[in-house]
Amino acid sequence: MMKYPMTKQGAEALESELKHLKSTMRPQITQAIAEARELGDLKENAEYHAAREQQGMVEARIRDIEGRLANAQVIDVTSIPPTGKIIFGTTVEIVNVDTDESVVYQIVGDDEADIKIGKISVSSPIARALIGKEVDDVVAVKTPGGVVEYEILEVSHK
Repeated sequence: MMKYPMTKQGAEALESELKHLKSTMRPQITQAIAEARELGDLKENAEYHAAREQQGMVEARIRDIEGRLANAQVIDVTSIPPTGKIIFGTTVEIVNVDTDESVVYQIVGDDEADIKIGKISVSSPIARALIGKEVDDVVAVKTPGGVVEYEILEVSHK
């Protein structure tokens, strides 16, 4: 089975969510189901059905997280000596050659990507163009609006 890259922070966030689901949410839902059962007729019992539905969603999320963690290849970029090359997990500052606008991105696994906080998927076009490059290289990225050139300003292992 193929392993999927995940940053150490991404794995820790999933482990934290998993712990919360198992130690807090699961017991709360079990309690809610028990209380709803005591109210009598289960066919007409909205609280019971809502709790059962929530239980199903929590159990599905637990299985999902466990599967993701089982198939993750956790990479701690801070433990990899910097070579100046862009690799999975590195944080890069790039500048748009035409507009002079600079942005900072961390290259992360598909599950962790969130452009709003500067985390881009390793399989995104921009990350694929950046992997293997180093400071002062210029990369051309195909975007829906055409080709955009970026110059790499900084590569860091944070």
